[in-house]
Amino acid sequence: MRTGLGTPLSTWQRLRSASRHGFSPRALQGFSPRALLPLPQLPNRTLPNSADPFAGLKGPVGGRIGNLEVRLAQTPRELRKAQALRYKVFYGEMAAVADAKTRFFRRDEDRFDRICDHLLVLDHESLGHSKKPRIVGTYRLLRQEIAERHGGFYTADEYDIAPLLAHHSHLKFLELGRSCVLPEYRNRRTVELLWHGIWSYVRAHDLDVMFGCASFAGTDPQDNATALSFLHHHAATAPEWSVTALPGRYTDMNLLSKDAVSARTALRELPPLVKGYLRIGAKIGNGAVIDHQFGTTDVLIVLPVSDIDERYIKHFGAEATRYAL
Repeated sequence: MRTGLGTPLSTWQRLRSASRHGFSPRALQGFSPRALLPLPQLPNRTLPNSADPFAGLKGPVGGRIGNLEVRLAQTPRELRKAQALRYKVFYGEMAAVADAKTRFFRRDEDRFDRICDHLLVLDHESLGHSKKPRIVGTYRLLRQEIAERHGGFYTADEYDIAPLLAHHSHLKFLELGRSCVLPEYRNRRTVELLWHGIWSYVRAHDLDVMFGCASFAGTDPQDNATALSFLHHHAATAPEWSVTALPGRYTDMNLLSKDAVSARTALRELPPLVKGYLRIGAKIGNGAVIDHQFGTTDVLIVLPVSDIDERYIKHFGAEATRYAL
């Protein structure tokens, strides 16, 4: 997460700290790029996680507000454009450190791209060089059934999620990440469409739980002691949803006693992403993780669909009909 929107640094650090792993209804940022690998040339026009990226869906994944449309990427070309957008935001705007291969291809990519679905926001009034709608936002979605066939979830690099998955083996999990939007499109319409796309994807695949990481700026937990302690005391997952940071990466979030935490101060200091997830109904895993490469302190978000605040379900429609095509 880096500065780059012409926003004063102190303000931008608060906005960007939530970003690498997901977004909130009020703040949209990007997911941490790691393990960067080139995307292989694909032999056919569809994405590689199935012969048909829409196979098995019980409903459409898409919606539209005016000139903006949200839908899944359908071709390797669209995926490469999404990766180029991620590169522009993560490495150009936010100054993430890229290796030589990433700099050469100017695309943010890793091995998970080949197995994920990629949600896109397209502007039909702003055409690219190919005269096709411009891709202005993207979000990466990884279903459990796909992850288990290809080595697991991205989040497993920071958190021991195996006990959570085993305890809820009857449920279907969705990992969210790698979101980013061009600066000029960081507005309510774009965020609404991305949330609509995710909710319609959840409904179409009958998914039960969403999870992913969110970040605080900085690698010294004491700099975020009030907010981290607030999450530890007031927003921890219930025991049946508990997830703990990996041994060797675990950072204690219980830095201040419960009585010493000012809720008002904590809520002011929480990254927008985390506050957005808390409003919806999410809870926080056990322990933070320091990411020195990106200069952040990460926390784990766990959001069972059954715990989503009814207001948001009513807003988008129980079957994601609000902005459906």
